[in-house]
Amino acid sequence: MIKYSTLVIAMLGICTSATATASADQRQLIELPEMMQQHMLSNMRDHLAALDEILVRLAQGELEKAAEVAESRLGMSSLGSHGAEHMAPFMPESMRLIGTGMHRAASRFALKAQEGEALPAYRALGDITSACVACHAGYRIR
Repeated sequence: MIKYSTLVIAMLGICTSATATASADQRQLIELPEMMQQHMLSNMRDHLAALDEILVRLAQGELEKAAEVAESRLGMSSLGSHGAEHMAPFMPESMRLIGTGMHRAASRFALKAQEGEALPAYRALGDITSACVACHAGYRIR
């Protein structure tokens, strides 16, 4: 088991490394009006919180509740609450495709979790997080 102090030291190293390379950020810059930028950042923070809640529910064996969180906050049925329609025109096509892929993956995860088997649900969760990683690796907003 990793000690907490070891984990903190490792995280500090990652943060320091990220700060040192921030000026060399090669991700595509997406310029948004201030209000839309804040809206998008708020959505992404909620996506992260939803992923955390999904992981907690899975760890507790509450697959049905994990499915509900996934669909209501990340899945295709959540697009209206995220304001996706008014955000989409500001995104390049490839970014929109990654985002739509993430929302579809969340809906697929929800269906898989409802089946009640943890391992297939965890595998499906990876499709969600892979989309998040791909988007954050390719794009940044300002």
